[in-house]
Amino acid sequence: MTTRQSVLAALDAVFDPELDEPITTLRFVSSVEVSPNGDVEVMLRLPTPQCAPNFAFLMAADAREAVRRLPGVHEVTILLEDHYTGAEINAALARGEGFTGAFPGETQDDDLESLRELFQRKALIARQSRLCETLLAGGAAVDEIVTRRVADLEDGPELHRCLELRRRFGIPSDRSAPAFVLADGDALQAADVPRWLRMGRLVRTGLETNGGICRSLLQFRHDLAADSHEEVAR
Repeated sequence: MTTRQSVLAALDAVFDPELDEPITTLRFVSSVEVSPNGDVEVMLRLPTPQCAPNFAFLMAADAREAVRRLPGVHEVTILLEDHYTGAEINAALARGEGFTGAFPGETQDDDLESLRELFQRKALIARQSRLCETLLAGGAAVDEIVTRRVADLEDGPELHRCLELRRRFGIPSDRSAPAFVLADGDALQAADVPRWLRMGRLVRTGLETNGGICRSLLQFRHDLAADSHEEVAR
């Protein structure tokens, strides 16, 4: 049987493509309703009505697919609240269409997937660099870092997301694979570490800054509590 809890758990796996954070922890999920026969309605709220339509569509479409995969689900409705292109996006999703169905002639669905990949590759750099810096702060040497395997890394959400992104790009992610890789999937070399870490810090700064702005705007717009980790009531 589909429950509200199972729907929210499925939505935990839907990430904001620009921020690489789950839409649940970002508090973008404003309500979830599940009928006795398995119909599900999810309302999404974004920080401003002017949030980029491409990112809004990706999150709404990903949410729909995540919920549809749950056993016992019948009809799935994902609705964007108070977004300037919400009507177009909501209608396209209801018809099962892609981004071109919402905005004919403006772009191709492949363009949207290319944009998603671009941001996911940036997210992989940012998350890997954070794991690497933790090891360096603990006393590991650069020459040692580049010999580490996935099995040597501390288990946790950061590592899980890194491995998920690596799998999406076809980069080896088994326990014997290199712990840290470059954008093309090649193992990180000692000579690459300084520049690679600088890039990771730059990307992380951008993600953290944008994430902070989004949280503040959402909090102000919807009069939410200041706790940045507050989610939809479970």
